[in-house]
Amino acid sequence: MSQPVTGAHRCWAEVELGALEVNLRVLRERVPRGVRFMVVLKADAYGHGLASVGRFLAPLAEEFAVANVAEAVALAELVDPRRISILGPALPGERAEIAARGFVPVVSDWEEAVAYAALGRGQEPVCVHFAVDTGMGRIGVWHEEALELGTAVAGLQGLRVVGIGSHLPCADEDDAFTVGQLELFHRLCGELRGGGMGEALIHVANSAGAIGFSRFAGDMVRLGLALYGSSPRAEYEARLRPALSWKTRVTLVRRVGPGRGLSYGRTFVTQGPMRVATLATGYADGYPRSLSGRGSEVLIGGRRCAVLGRVTMDQILADVTDVPEGDSQAGSEAVLIGRQGEEEIRVAEVAAKAGTIAWDVFTGIGQRVKRMHY
Repeated sequence: MSQPVTGAHRCWAEVELGALEVNLRVLRERVPRGVRFMVVLKADAYGHGLASVGRFLAPLAEEFAVANVAEAVALAELVDPRRISILGPALPGERAEIAARGFVPVVSDWEEAVAYAALGRGQEPVCVHFAVDTGMGRIGVWHEEALELGTAVAGLQGLRVVGIGSHLPCADEDDAFTVGQLELFHRLCGELRGGGMGEALIHVANSAGAIGFSRFAGDMVRLGLALYGSSPRAEYEARLRPALSWKTRVTLVRRVGPGRGLSYGRTFVTQGPMRVATLATGYADGYPRSLSGRGSEVLIGGRRCAVLGRVTMDQILADVTDVPEGDSQAGSEAVLIGRQGEEEIRVAEVAAKAGTIAWDVFTGIGQRVKRMHY
């Protein structure tokens, strides 16, 4: 059971780096032998801490991906910049730095390709991924235009196409659409390789794609959510090991009589005597305000305790009526995500009750939440 700890953090996240290695091993067993892994470390490694996660994974993964040049610069202190792909389109003013540092950008149109080719002409060619839009509708060349434009891009001096990629919008929701999308993409890749991109690595599968459609894995898969121990496809959740536990502390415990309104709006009014704990977390820390009144729970003393009333900026309230006083006093540990005793709350549960997704919960954990890696 939790014990009061004097001077400890008020709200913190514990990241078990070894869990990342476990998940990599489990996922390598899922895809065909020889498939490369690009691990996605954007958004501060999904809120897990870029520096520590990047350093740990440097010898374990083949490639790395971030969202923008600022993230790439931070990661380049830990791994070879030539192993770092930038998944989001760069601003025109960022392209020169990307080329100079050796990062691998994604190109979605002719103008981008020509700009990077000009930066690579007369020196080392700029390595790029050629993005094809097969259904996401976000970046990439429309698939109907991909062969013509891709052949032209492959012929540009100063440019080397090292990858052909696309993205799956609903590999965790619509299997029929996803299979059709994957078949289309792989047909296009065959044509693009014949049109001058013969050495390019084929990559389309995200975590949901690698888990649900491993036969379409291509040469490389891009691992995000599953790397951190949460599966976008529920049938695989038990196979993965959560890397992050999110914890806070009880700051106050009060005995509350019947008829008392708790928190803003008096959306919860006590029906009888209760023991109510105040916890040192709120929506400013990333605990979703949308969990208010949605049956959310925390773990205190190894028991599930209902969150009462509205989530506020810095505090939430929990029902500790049935928790022994020794395990629910000022300073006691409370678990928002993670395991305590025999009970566990996974990020997927929190996300479902908040009406959002696990990615949103992870990346929403605020900067005043101390990350502790071990």
